[in-house]
Order: sequence, then C-alpha cells, then structure tokens
Amino acid sequence: MSASLQHLAGHHPGTTAAHPAAPLTDVVVEVTGDPLTVDDVVAVARHGARVRLTDRALSSMAASRTVVEDLAGDARPHYGVSTGFGALARRHIPTEKRAQLQLSLVRSHAAGTGPEVEREVVRALQLLRLATLATGRTGARPVVAETYAAMLNAQVTPVVHEFGSLGCSGDLAPLAHVALAALGEGPVRDADGEIRDADEALAAAGIAPLALAEKEGLALINGTDGMLGMLCLALHDLTALLRTADVAAASSVEALLGSDAPFAEDLVGLRPHPGQAASAANLRALLAGSPVVASHRTYDADGRPECTRVQDAYSLRCAPQVHGAARDTLDHAATVAGRELASAIDNPVVTVDGRVESNGNFHGAPVAYVLDFLAIAVADVASMSERRTDRFLDVARNEGLPAFLADDPGVDSGLMIAQYTAAGIVSELKRLAAPASVDSIPSSAMQEDHVSMGWSGARKLRRAVDGLGRVLAVELLTAARALDLRCAPGAGRPDRLAPAAGTGAVHDLLRTAVAGPGPDRFLAPEIDAVTRLVAGGDVVAAAAAAVGPLR
Repeated sequence: MSASLQHLAGHHPGTTAAHPAAPLTDVVVEVTGDPLTVDDVVAVARHGARVRLTDRALSSMAASRTVVEDLAGDARPHYGVSTGFGALARRHIPTEKRAQLQLSLVRSHAAGTGPEVEREVVRALQLLRLATLATGRTGARPVVAETYAAMLNAQVTPVVHEFGSLGCSGDLAPLAHVALAALGEGPVRDADGEIRDADEALAAAGIAPLALAEKEGLALINGTDGMLGMLCLALHDLTALLRTADVAAASSVEALLGSDAPFAEDLVGLRPHPGQAASAANLRALLAGSPVVASHRTYDADGRPECTRVQDAYSLRCAPQVHGAARDTLDHAATVAGRELASAIDNPVVTVDGRVESNGNFHGAPVAYVLDFLAIAVADVASMSERRTDRFLDVARNEGLPAFLADDPGVDSGLMIAQYTAAGIVSELKRLAAPASVDSIPSSAMQEDHVSMGWSGARKLRRAVDGLGRVLAVELLTAARALDLRCAPGAGRPDRLAPAAGTGAVHDLLRTAVAGPGPDRFLAPEIDAVTRLVAGGDVVAAAAAAVGPLR
C-alpha cells in the first residue's frame, strides 16, 4: 500500500447498514444508450447489480469516434480535441501533446478533498457516466465504456471526496477521481472494501488500465452524474419514507384520540392535489375499523357527544396536506430526474448528424433546484412529525396519558429526551433546507462564472433523508408506547382496546425490536432499532401486509 493510501485504510463508509453492498449476482442492468431508470441506478449503486453493454451501444460509440478522429488532424481548433480547457480553451495543442493533454486534464481535475463519499454514490455516478458514453454522443472509444463496466462488475470503486464539485461543468472533480482510477492511478476500494492502489486492484480484476485518446478525458468528467446519482437514491428512499410518514401519523392520530373524519375522500377531494389524496387514502386505510378511534365517538343518553374536542391540532388534522405536498414535490423531482436520465451530457458533443458542437448542457441547475426543493419538503415533514411526538409527552395535550409517557413521572423521564433528539434533528434539517443552488461562485478565471452547486445540494439532501428517517422512528417509538398505555387493562374501560389492523401490525413489529412501557432504560439502542426498521422498509411492509399496498 502506498503512503498516500495509509490515511484511508481505517475508514470505510461503504453503504448504510440498511443497504449492504452485497452484489445481486442474478440482476443485470443493460446499458443500451437508452435512458436508465431510478431502479436501475439503485440496483447497481446500492445492491451491486452487474451491468452489460449492448452491441448497439458499442456500435454507436464506434461510429461517433470516427468523427472525433477525423477532427484530430484538422488544422482548425476544436474544443476538447485540439485545445486546452476552461479559461485555457484558446490555446491550440499540437498533435504530439494531445494524449498528454487528456491525462493532464484528469490528473489536475482529481482535486477533491475531505471525507470519502459513500460507495453507492460513487457507483451511481460511474454508472451514469457509462450510460452517457453509451449514447455515442461523447466520441469516446468503446474500450472506455467497457473499462467502466468492468470496474463496476468487479466492484472496484474509486475513492471520491466530499468537496471539489461546483456543479458547473458538471461534477468535475468527483468524475475525475473515477477517471483517474480507470487509468490505474489513485486509491480505490476493492470488492471487500479494502483500500488499494488502482493499478493493483485493476490487475487483480483482470482489467487493463485505460490510455486516453483525444477528447476522452473531457468525456469522462463533463456531466451531472454525481448530483443525479444522489437524486435517484433520494427519490427511492423518500418514496418509502413518505409512506412511513403516513404510518407514523396514523399511529399518532389513533394514540392521541384524534379523528379520522378530516381524511374523508370527499373532503380531501375539495382540494385536488394528487399527493394529498394519496396520503389521506393511506390514513383512512391504516385507521379503518380502529376500536381506539371509535372509543371516543360516544354519546350520552341525550345524544350529545361525550368527546367535546371539535378539531384536532394541525399536526394531526393536516397530515395529508403536508405529506401530500411533499409527495407532489417528489413527483416533480422524479420528472426532472427522468429527463436527466434521458440526457447525453458532455461538452463538446458529437451530434447525430456528425457535428462536434460546444454547448451548456452540463450546467447542473435543473437537478440542483429539485435537490433543494426536496430538502425543504423533507424538513417540513420531519417538523410535523416532531410536533406529534411532542404532543404525546405533554399532559396538557396528550389526552390523559402520563407525563412524558413515563412509568413513574419524576422518578422516570420516559421519552422526554427522545423528543429532544427529534427536535435537534429537525433543527438541523431546517438549516439543510437553505438552498445551495442560489450560491453561485465564479471559477476558472471567470470562464465558468455561474455554477449550480448541485453536488452540495445533493450532499445535504442525503443528510436530510437520513434525518427524516430518524425523526419518524422517534414518532413511531413514542406512538407505540402511548398506544400500549392507552389500551392497557384498567385504563378506565372494561375491556382492553385494540388498535386498527394497520397501526396494530406496525405496533407489533416494533415490539419485536423494543420492549413496551416500563421504568427508564437505555433509550439510544431502541431509537436505533426502530430507525433500522424504518430504513429497511419493514414498517411500511408490516402495514401493507395488514391493509394492502400503501399509495
């Protein structure tokens, strides 16, 4: 191991515990030159699915390569083929120095620093760059794409760092670190997650290092692949987390003796936002037939309601409106991601009719905006969740439950500090919701005088998604304990109450991981255990098994 790798050897972020990097050897994603899907990206990036370049993709690359090779001998300057880059684009590079030009480009742009980013992020950006190469619009040789595919299949993952991308000509530094590894330079992690020199890891996998020809270095680093890869992973995770938010809200409505009446289809239909309708439908399904909800729909001998509360707090009553708005935001982001997945981003590009043209398609603004938008929605959903958690702990608002859901309030603190944890995360999520995409900073001697900061937006969104899962876990943990206390024998009712089928299934799942009410105990492992159930999809799966698929 070289001295430059020593400092990395003890740190392996890999993927989250809920998403191990073990390959799905029976899954193959074909790279054809047509758009990949979000599911394709997740399968390769997170689960180690293999990739296969089709003959059509290789033929398309070979055809466009001839265009670049014809230009290589042209006396006129062509950006990326016979000129420098960025602010140095006006310098003509003689033929004998053009291979060195591409190598120098990759080496100089591999200038990232800071913590190592997650393996799944690197695999995602490498796959997406491969997909663009396969369109034939970059002019790179087929062997370049074949090398990237071989690295993905061998689980050779370049080390990429947190800082370095401005999202201007795409994610230059992160992509350059990947390209450098394909040349046999710099650090990588092998299939076992061990740090190795790239040349050593490639040799062990039977992969020959690349020697770049004209334009190929540029083709490997000009793209929005890092920010897009993180957007795809976030879309996948948030789809599940927004369903989880509905499950958590339903559990809280039930255990706080709230009403399901505001979720009625005709009421929700008066404001026809599709996300709101989907969220309300989930809440209706999860609370259907709940004896707990029915228990406070009682009337006295004169027909007057015994429950005098007219309306629930917003955090209960307006859950479909907030969760629904987040869903609609997610749908918009998915539309943008779909367009970006259908894009061939490079500068210059080889057009279908054989022209080589400079363009601005590498600018990350479309992706950067929705990354910021999603961070806002994530913060708001988490904020509402924390408010429901807080209601459970306050005797003035929790409808007769003990203070802080403690076994012996005063001696025991119950879930008091679990709410602090959720509140602290929500505060962080509010800071992460501040947009990165408005913070342009000029670079390259003012040639690149407006940048997207999309990579930064993607990095903070990943932290926000993780935080949302933890906040929802605290709410579920709290609602489960409240439900136990609410339904316990001797709580002023002759018979033990039972939750609805959907919320009850989730309660039972949590009780397989954490114990019910009792004297204070070490709480952090219980929060982590429920967080794992959230991240692994177990919470949504338990609810769906009881009431059918959630929308």
